[in-house]
Amino acid sequence: MSCSLRPPGAWKKKHKRRSYEVHSSVLVLDLSIRTAMLGVFTLLSLGSLVALVRPPNVHAVRCRRCCDHLEPAEGSGDQPPTRGFNHVPEVRTYINMTILKGDKGERGDRGTSGKAGPEGLPGSRGPMGSKGSKGQAGLPGDACKVQHSAFSVGRRKSLHSVESYQALVFDTVFVNLDDHFNMFDGKFLCRVPGIYFFNVNIHTWNFKETYLHIMHTEREQAIVYAQPSDRSIMQSQSLMLRLELKDEVWIRLYKRERENAIYSDDVDVYITFNGYIITGSQGGN
Repeated sequence: MSCSLRPPGAWKKKHKRRSYEVHSSVLVLDLSIRTAMLGVFTLLSLGSLVALVRPPNVHAVRCRRCCDHLEPAEGSGDQPPTRGFNHVPEVRTYINMTILKGDKGERGDRGTSGKAGPEGLPGSRGPMGSKGSKGQAGLPGDACKVQHSAFSVGRRKSLHSVESYQALVFDTVFVNLDDHFNMFDGKFLCRVPGIYFFNVNIHTWNFKETYLHIMHTEREQAIVYAQPSDRSIMQSQSLMLRLELKDEVWIRLYKRERENAIYSDDVDVYITFNGYIITGSQGGN
C-alpha cells in the first residue's frame, strides 16, 4: 500500500474553502426564504383588503383554510367539506332592445284633425303668370244715345234802341235742330245740358254806337261793342258756356240812354247768331 503525503497547509486551505461555500449557500437560502415570506405576507395583506371591500349585490363567502379540503378526523362530528361551489351565482338575461328591430307593421288608422294654428303672415308676391286665352265675346250692349243740339239764325232788318232793353229777334233760319232755338222770342232753350259754343256777328251803323250783350238767362256774359264812326264795320263776339236744363241764351240790345243801332237790309244778312253743344252731360231730355 502506498500513500502520499500532503503538505500540512493544503488541508487547511481546502477546509476553509468548503466552509465558505457552505456559508454562502446558507445566506442564499435564508434570503430566498425571507423573500418568499415577504411575498406571502404581501398577498395575505392584499387579500385582506380585498375581503374588506365587498362588491355590491355580492354575498359574503365563507373564509376557507388551506386544510378545509381534508377529511375531518373520525369522531369529531364535523361535516365533510362540500365539493365545488357553495354558492350558485344568479344568472340574469339582459336583452338590448335597441339592436333588435322587427318587420314593419301595418299602417294605423288616421287620427282626428288637430286645431287650426294661427294665421301666418302674408307671403311675398309671386311671379306673374302666363297670359290666359281670350274669353268669349259678351252680349251686345245698348246703343249709345248721342245727343245733339245746334242752331244758326240770321236777321235781315236793322234795329234801333228804345226806352228799354230789347231782345234781338231773328227772321232767317239756317239750322235749328229739334227747334231748340225759339224764333218768336229770339232765345235758345237748353234741352241737353252740357258745354256750348256761341257766336254773334253784327254790322255797325255810321255815326252810331253799337252796344249789345250775350245773355245767359238774365246774366250778362259778354259784350259786343263799337264806337261811333263815319264808316260801318263788322263786329263779332264768341264764348263757351256751361248750360243746365232749361237755361236760356239770347242777345240783348242796350236801351236809349245812348244812341244805339245795328244795320242790315232785305238783300243780305249782316246779323247772325250761332250755337252748338260741344259735350253733353247727364240729365238731357
